[in-house]
Amino acid sequence: MTDHPDFTHEDRTALIDTVKRFAREAIAPNVSAWDEAGEFPRTLYPQAAELGLLGLGYPEALGGTPAPWSVRNAMSQTLARFGGSGGLMASLFSHNIGLPPVLAHGTPELQGEIIPPVLRGEQIAALGITESGGGSDVAALRTTARRDGDDFVIDGEKVFITSGMRCDWITLAVRTDLNSKGASGISMIAVPCHLPGISRTRLHKMGWLCSDTAHLRFDGVRVPARYLLGEEGKGFRIIMGNFNGERLAMSAMALGFAEACFDEALSWAQQRQTFGAALVEHQVIRHKLMDMQMRIRSTQAWVDELGARADAGDTGPDWVAGVCLLKNHATQTMQFCADAAVQTLGGMGYMRGTVSERVYREVKVMMIGGGAEEIMKELAARQLGLG
Repeated sequence: MTDHPDFTHEDRTALIDTVKRFAREAIAPNVSAWDEAGEFPRTLYPQAAELGLLGLGYPEALGGTPAPWSVRNAMSQTLARFGGSGGLMASLFSHNIGLPPVLAHGTPELQGEIIPPVLRGEQIAALGITESGGGSDVAALRTTARRDGDDFVIDGEKVFITSGMRCDWITLAVRTDLNSKGASGISMIAVPCHLPGISRTRLHKMGWLCSDTAHLRFDGVRVPARYLLGEEGKGFRIIMGNFNGERLAMSAMALGFAEACFDEALSWAQQRQTFGAALVEHQVIRHKLMDMQMRIRSTQAWVDELGARADAGDTGPDWVAGVCLLKNHATQTMQFCADAAVQTLGGMGYMRGTVSERVYREVKVMMIGGGAEEIMKELAARQLGLG
């Protein structure tokens, strides 16, 4: 997101130790109960903020800690591996898809109003792109923002919005040129969610049970024009750039969840006795574990490579294509490892409360959110000049 100082090996090690402890003590023991409740306590936001996790990658002047992608990816991977809940991570870190457009394109005054309270865990930020008539097809969006004096008047709907039920800010994609079609005429606006005319409906999902997901409606919502991000009509490029960071972060998360499944499968295989021997002593189980490791290690290498390239400023078309393909590879690794772990655990793998069962249900949203597999392949092909 921003320039950053070099992290020493000691700094990185200390951060990862902090994340691992937070995941094991504050998250993992409670996730099943939070899934049943359909939400996690809002007090978790300031807890994560106190440890510096919410502000990782943001400027110090706004309350953050500048950090390279390699460190941010390691944080995401570790929290996924030892926390074991994509729903929690999606909501706890929804600001990481909601705030980057504010940071990159908002005025200094707007940045100062929105970003610090979110990084302190006092407010929640979300991103509003998807509509019922078009998900990955951003250019088809129909939510409008009509200029009326010093305000924009917003009408329309957004669906599948993470943190949509309790967000205080939403970075919203709208069509400001009401006569335009396609990618032209789209803008981004930061919308305070307390404004009259905004209604929210909770959605119920297969996975990510403790993450609130909402259908939002905007009925004549008046937003001061100063909340416009960047130039009017130039929002499509902002959205596309924001997707790259989201997809890289999701890849690191998917890798962590694959590792969580491997950890649980290995532990079970070492303890479970069948036919007079531990499961791990059976060749078929050992080979299944090695198939998981093969995919985990290839994903790790790719995450590290693309993170290092991003830190070096190498984010051209080839890098964008790589991120798209990595997201597919990482989520397929997650899918394979979740399936293999559930199979290894047998009946226990089908029971609520195991990490593998939760990840098994969550993998599909990881393969769809941030850009479906099919869209990722097509976008990668076009970035490489193949279409």
